[in-house]
This record gives sequence, C-alpha cells and structure tokens, in this order.
Amino acid sequence: FELIAIQFGISNNVIVAGGGGDNAVSAIGIGAVEPGDGFISLGTSGVLCIIDDGFHPCPESAIHSFCHAIPNRWLQMSVMLSAASCLRWICTLTSTTEEQLLQEVENLTTKQLETAPLFLPYLSGERTPHNDPEAKGLFFGITHDSNRAVLGYSVLEGVTMGLMDGNDLLDKCGTKAKTLSLLGGGARSSFWAQLIADAINVKIQRHKNSNAGGALGAARLGWLAAGGDSKDVLQKLPLQDEFLPNQERHKILKKRFEKFRQLYQLLKPLKLNI
Repeated sequence: FELIAIQFGISNNVIVAGGGGDNAVSAIGIGAVEPGDGFISLGTSGVLCIIDDGFHPCPESAIHSFCHAIPNRWLQMSVMLSAASCLRWICTLTSTTEEQLLQEVENLTTKQLETAPLFLPYLSGERTPHNDPEAKGLFFGITHDSNRAVLGYSVLEGVTMGLMDGNDLLDKCGTKAKTLSLLGGGARSSFWAQLIADAINVKIQRHKNSNAGGALGAARLGWLAAGGDSKDVLQKLPLQDEFLPNQERHKILKKRFEKFRQLYQLLKPLKLNI
C-alpha cells in the first residue's frame, strides 16, 4: 500500500475498506446479516437472497452460494434473468405506463385473477432453476377476455412464480427465509408486494430509504473498516410497511404454480430456434 500511497500522493495510513458484490452490499445496506434474513430485488433481473451461517452449495439446482461481505455469513441466492423488465416489456407492447397498467391490474375482479393466462417470464432465457439460456417466454390460456390488465396481471404473477421456484429450491437446499425485504423498482407496487407475500407464504417488508441500500451498504463497510461497532453499523433500515400472506390466496396461487411448472417441462422439447 505504501507504493500506491506515494503514487497517488495520499497518506500511507489511510484505511482501505473491502467492498462486496452488489447483492452482498445491498444486504448490508438493509441490515440483512443474520441467518434467515433475506430480500427480494425486483430490478431488471430478480434476486431472492437469504442469509446463511455456513457454506451450503447446491449447484445442481442453479442456486448461487457466495460469502457475505461480513465474516461467518453466506448468501444463498436464486436469480431469474427477467423480473421488472417483464413489466416494462408488456407496457411497451400495450402502449401504456407502468403506473397506468398497475392501476388497471388492481381493479381486476377475483375471478379475472384466478382465470388469467399463465406467463413464463423467460424473456432472456433463465438461470434459477433451469440454467437454460434458450428458455422462452409464453402466455398460456389467452382468450377474447384477455385484455391489457389481465395480461399485465399474468406478467406480475409469472415473475412471482419464478421467485416461488427459487424459494422452493432454497428451501430444499436447507435455507429458509423468516422474512423478506423487497427492493428495486418493482418494490414500488403494493399490489405486487402483496402478491409475492401470498405466493411465497412469507411476510414481505418494505423499508424507508431502501433505494439507497447498495450505496449505504458500501458506506457501512467503510464504517466497519474504520473501527465501527457492528451493533451500531449493521442495523436494519426503518420499516415502511409490511404485507402478510393471505392463506386463501396462497392456496389458489399454489395450484396455478403447479401448472406453471409443468409448462416449461412440457414445452422444453418444442424450443424455437430463433
């Protein structure tokens, strides 16, 4: 370090703090540091990340196992390649905004939700659980009643079922979430947050200032390197609101999820070479 300090003209007693990957640093930012803590990031891609106290690789299921940015903690992650980007896609396709489409989705009846087409969210291939770069997206069950709002719901539900797929694999690998925080652009939708809670059957929380999670996490790592006490540094962000799973909706979504899973396997031999 002394040579680098001379090269850049800085003091050789400057503290150099180690950083971390994007998801590890985001976890630090929201205070996800104890086993069972976790978060879902709904950005262009979708990540379901749960903190573990040991290295429990499960490569056959396309689960990612990484060390956390703090000692003696690990990250178990399910990663899907298209999440909120699916919402942007359907908005572009139907010439509307995300805000307008989400409002229309919220006005759908219970029957419309329960009979909506199924959507496979594989617009960029898929990682967890399929590890298949050639996987393709699909609407299944379209009728004359499948209007823009219904298709919008199908997209939200399809991405959510991709998260369900990942959560089931994490559970089989021995990593279970107690509570999941919701981050990313998709976290702005209360409807989507409740849908995820109902589908995965776990409490979903949103935090104040969570959009600063990654930057705050990097700053917190710097604070730790400068001698900060982990009890002071690694606190959870203030709670904004939370969503508890509705058991009746969970049962309905579970049945639809079983068909969702079957679709990929049935269609896999019929891949289009495009």
